[in-house]
Amino acid sequence: MLDQSDYQRIETRLGKDHLEKRLQNQVRRAAKLYTIGGLSFFHPKNAKRFHLLLKLFFQALGVFRRGQMNCLDYRPEEVPVALKRLPGAFREFRVLQLSDLHADGIPDTGVRLRNLLQGIECDLCVITGDFRFDTYSEYLAAMTTTKNIVSAVKATHGIFGVLGNHDYIEFVPELEKAGIQLLLNESIRIEKGGRSLLLAGVDDPHMYRLHDLKKALHDRRNGEISLLLSHTPEIYSQAEEAGVDYLLCGHTHGGQICLPGRKAIISNAFCPRRYCAGLWRYRNMWGYTSRGTGSSGLAVRYFCPPEITLHILS
Repeated sequence: MLDQSDYQRIETRLGKDHLEKRLQNQVRRAAKLYTIGGLSFFHPKNAKRFHLLLKLFFQALGVFRRGQMNCLDYRPEEVPVALKRLPGAFREFRVLQLSDLHADGIPDTGVRLRNLLQGIECDLCVITGDFRFDTYSEYLAAMTTTKNIVSAVKATHGIFGVLGNHDYIEFVPELEKAGIQLLLNESIRIEKGGRSLLLAGVDDPHMYRLHDLKKALHDRRNGEISLLLSHTPEIYSQAEEAGVDYLLCGHTHGGQICLPGRKAIISNAFCPRRYCAGLWRYRNMWGYTSRGTGSSGLAVRYFCPPEITLHILS
């Protein structure tokens, strides 16, 4: 639980209006919509009966255990991306992306993931939201597992992240104690070889809808290249209009339960499906939507393995 001083520090960063709206939305959208007896009891993210039926269905097919094991079949993805205005000092700059950890729902509590991360070298690590499995109830288990996972990350320029629709503002102090600097409509300048790029992040645009691109990018210098972290790709057109060079996001899980060929049955994002997984381009902006490192709802995956993404800028 946070004390008054914690809330005051968060208010100083976000502003009173943002913090009040965040807290109100957490009650209205999460507590009232998703808890048992709430307005959306059968929302697929938290409908326990639905997930039980789905589990029984996969068990009847004899593939439930396989689906669970698939959640631990992490696929390292190397993604070269050519950014026109990238300074020479940042050529071959390696950005490690984790997304949708849903840490308290990982079948082996993150042991395999942590071991894999120990062998990856990167310049920068970003985590694009959803640290918790459920969208309500306690979150200490998620924080503990997240801390254990990120302790294996070795990133020269640090670890940064944004909150997702499963995440409360109360997570901020615990995550930052773990070494993850949250960007909540904020930015930080990464400097290398006398040059810089702006790394910005927005609060969750999907459920809380408190993203503020103008505020997040207000410190950008003229001509400076910018990378934007967003939990969801749904703000792709706004980000491009704001002059973002590369948008990194997640949320969709690539479908998680897919048909052969990674054809998603449900994308769970209010945007065209071509922006819901992998590398894509919209006008002058590149974007990447992670399939997710963890899993949500029912912790199974079919034809959609979880990923650890290494973006190589050029």
